[in-house]
This record gives sequence, structure tokens and C-alpha cells, in this order.
Amino acid sequence: MKTFEDQLKEIKRGVVDIVTEEDLLKKLKHSKPLRVKLGIDPTATDIHLGHTVALNKLRKFQDLGHKAVLIIGDYTAMIGDPSGRMSERPHLDRATILKNFSTYKQQAFKILDKENVEIVYNGDWFGKMTFEDVLKLSSKFTLAQMLEHDYFDKRFKEGVPLYLHEMMYPIMQGYDSIMVKADIELGGTDQRFNVIAGRFLQKESGMEPQAGLFTPILTGLDGKNKMSKSLNNYIGLNDGPDDMFGKIMSIPDELIRQYFELLTDVPLEEISAMADVMKAGKANPRDIKMKLGFVIVKKYIGEREAKASQDGFENTFSKKDIPYDRHKYGWNDFFKGEQSVTPAKFLTGMHLADSNSEANRLVQQGGLMINGEKWEDYKAMIDINSLGTFTFKAGKLSFGTMCAPGGQE
Repeated sequence: MKTFEDQLKEIKRGVVDIVTEEDLLKKLKHSKPLRVKLGIDPTATDIHLGHTVALNKLRKFQDLGHKAVLIIGDYTAMIGDPSGRMSERPHLDRATILKNFSTYKQQAFKILDKENVEIVYNGDWFGKMTFEDVLKLSSKFTLAQMLEHDYFDKRFKEGVPLYLHEMMYPIMQGYDSIMVKADIELGGTDQRFNVIAGRFLQKESGMEPQAGLFTPILTGLDGKNKMSKSLNNYIGLNDGPDDMFGKIMSIPDELIRQYFELLTDVPLEEISAMADVMKAGKANPRDIKMKLGFVIVKKYIGEREAKASQDGFENTFSKKDIPYDRHKYGWNDFFKGEQSVTPAKFLTGMHLADSNSEANRLVQQGGLMINGEKWEDYKAMIDINSLGTFTFKAGKLSFGTMCAPGGQE
């Protein structure tokens, strides 16, 4: 039987802030299963590894015998969480949100124990509220309290439009905690204001306030911004094993430790030891990333697939035996009606570069190869009539066969 202190040590891994640790330990000592809340606004169909940080923490609570409460924000998602944003989110209709969740749930169950999770929709209570109910709820907060939200204050001071409905978001998220009787709420560091709003509303309702646990925001593949589908710097849970492994191998070396700590169950002592030998120059970061890629692909797809992806990567990028036929594309699927395109259009059209300037830079640096040879002139047209079916490689990780019209298998 694990002591409360042992449980706390496991729970605190990868957690950067707790409101409050004293409250959390007190709740753990109740010796009864706690209700641990995580809210999800399914604004897209895919989960990426950034989302898994909180989901894995929720699974840890399940493993310790507590109840996972997954709130699907079919109403909050229609507003969109304003945390961390200097502009209003696009509006989504409820039908789209529910459709997104149907695929989102399948991915979440790659992490959670589906036999020990309570799934609720906050539309079950917000959809029944009268306007009088909304007025009573919003009257719990003052404008001054709302402007304690970092981004509300920043937008207000900079004259950036701040809409009243956006201020309802933390109030709604806080009210969710009342409705599900949350003992603990999980979230990224950008959720601090919303979680504290929940503590406030619970106290106002005569409930014991929830404890809040905050996990760091996972940095994306670019090494600069948070992992995001809109920034195309993400690793999706539904990515194929080769893509998942290859993307992990592409992360900057300085992210290796963060990814190990937040995305795997490798013991912290072992992670520290790997970091030390890399810092001392006694280990190649590439070899450590190979282990990271294997662990993550194994976790979400399977051990056999992880081994095959590892072997394939070694063959492709160590032995230079590139399996071009593994990824086949049809010219007309990307450039229908065009016989020739610039290298920049080829790369952006294939989603191998985010902009023309990035694509041109890749070509000038020798990063585009066609039929095994460097394509060095960023002005020279790639002509499907003269090339026919050809192989290509862009950067370190992207490769494939481009099939000419009529040549697709």
C-alpha cells in the first residue's frame, strides 16, 4: 500500500504548480476515491502529444484508485477558451463539437482506463439554464476579478477587443466543478485562472474547494512554440508509427528531457542520468532520441510497430537505404492541371514547408533531392512531363515517390 507521501510524489511528476499542495495532501488523506476533473473542448478531431500531458496525469490518478471525470465542453467550446490568446476564437456549432468528440474519445481511451471514467457534457446543465440563472451566476464575479486574468488584462490595456461572452468562459468552467463535485482539477499552466474560479464558486456554494494541478505546456517540434495543430509543429496520436517516430527524431536536442519527463513513464533518475551523459558529451543525442521514439510509439501504437519504425529509421538515415516506395503520392492529388511547379510550390503544396521563403531556404541549403540528386536551383521548375515518376527527399525526414499522372499504382 502506497503512503500518501508516495502518492504525492508520483502525482507531482511533471506538475509545475499546485493550488494548494496542502489541500491536495488533505484530500489524499481522506482515504476515499477522489473525483479528478479534466475538461476538454473538442474544437478539432485530433489529439496531439501536448494534450496527453494532462490525460496521462488523469490516468495516474486512476491507477492510484481515484475517479476520472472527463467533461466534454459542448457548451464552453462554443465560446472557446480565451486563455493564452490575444484574439477571439472562431465560433463552432454544437453539432461540429460533438462530431469532433466522437474521434477524440477513441484517442483518449488509448490513455485512460475507460472502465473507470465518468464522461459528462456541460451542455447537460448549461442547456437548461434560464437567463435569470446566467445573471445569478455571473453576479458572483466583479469586473476587477475578471481583469486578474492575465490575457483579459493585457487585451484591455492594449485596446484589443475583449468580448463579454469570453469572460463567461472561466465562470462556466468553474461552474462545471460544482456540477461534477470535483475534488481536483487538472490543466495546463494557462488554466490557472479558470481553476481558481472553480475553487471560488465551490466555496461560495458551501463546498470544499478543489485542488488545482497544473502541468507545463509541451513545446512543439519547432522548439519555440507550444505544440499546436495550427502551427503544424505537432505529433498526433493518430499518426502512423513511422511518422510518429520520425517526428520525435526531429525535435531539437534541448527538448529531449522535457519529452521524456512529460510523455513517458521512464524513471526520473534514469532521465537525469541520460541528460548528464549527453551534457558530458558521452552520448549522442540522436541515440537518446531513438529510445524516446521507441518508448512513445510503443505506448500509443505497439511494441512491434515501434521496433519496425526504429529499424526503418536506422536503415533510412544511417545506412542511407531510403524506402521511397513506403510513401507514394499522385501528382494530380496536389498539382492537378499544372505540368510544372517551382520547388517552393512543390514543397508547400506537399506540406513539407510552411512558406515560400522556408522552401527556398531548404533548396538553397541542399535539402531537396529529386531522384537522388540535390535540386540546387530554387528557380528551376519541377516538370512532371520531363521527370515522369520520381523520388524526392525534403530535409532529413520527408521522402517518397511522386507518381506521374497515369503512373499511380
